[in-house]
Amino acid sequence: MTKKLKLGVPKGSLQKATVDLFKRAGFKLGINERSYFPTIDDPEIECIMIRAQEMARYVDEGAIDVGLTGKDWIMETNADVVEVCELEYGKRGKGKVRWVLAVPSNSDIQSVKDLNGKVVATELVEFTKRYLKKNQVDATVEFSWGATEVKPPKLADAIIEVTETGTSLRENNLRIVEDVLLTSTRFIANKDAWEDDWKKEKIKNISLLLRAALDAEMMVGLMINVKNENLKEVLKVLPALNYPTVSKLSQPGWSNIMVVCNEDIVRDLIPELRKKGAEGITEFPLNKVAK
Repeated sequence: MTKKLKLGVPKGSLQKATVDLFKRAGFKLGINERSYFPTIDDPEIECIMIRAQEMARYVDEGAIDVGLTGKDWIMETNADVVEVCELEYGKRGKGKVRWVLAVPSNSDIQSVKDLNGKVVATELVEFTKRYLKKNQVDATVEFSWGATEVKPPKLADAIIEVTETGTSLRENNLRIVEDVLLTSTRFIANKDAWEDDWKKEKIKNISLLLRAALDAEMMVGLMINVKNENLKEVLKVLPALNYPTVSKLSQPGWSNIMVVCNEDIVRDLIPELRKKGAEGITEFPLNKVAK
């Protein structure tokens, strides 16, 4: 009988980005909108779709072995799980997102200390209660089912809401008072699953591939031909993940260099390489970079 690792795939805003990430990592996830059980081309993995807000709780309880969710929801549910790795991806791309305290632009509230006796609307209820208690503030925290930005000033005095750019808040005439939490996606595991040798090895392998796929997003490979007499000068300007690979070409007196570098430096790097005598410079995309 084939051993199985139960994997929670986040349903909702992270769903498409997660499917894309697994594809780049070498796994084909098939999503049927009428089913909560995605298919995957690995007989050792069994998938179930769960909202990111609930993922950490189910992993903690052992209903699933591993899953992907935000650090915010781990903290909200106070889940006792293993954070295998951080994966900086989301519905709008890489990077962390912020939970912020926001109020109407004309509000007198200037800090969290001004929330005494006020109403705060948020999806992050339990975390917000702890945040207010830490700041010795007595306020009413109400759960918001969505569209939290429209609650102030009539339905709430302030909100704690997630944002990437702050655009939606500004469009709703809201002002950010302070940052409350910086969060990103985490690959998490149940503690008992992490103690199982087979599951732990499987989890670590998946983690390696997911991180390698993310690391490759902003990197490219360069293949360069250079005369041996110019080799030293070319190598001086080449960045590398570890060290450039240098090999001899069939044509005497020539070498080939293979290097991995950040994509954002390539447009300046290629002209510099040409000045140093490099020829036949070829840039190619990468699927995975396992550091």
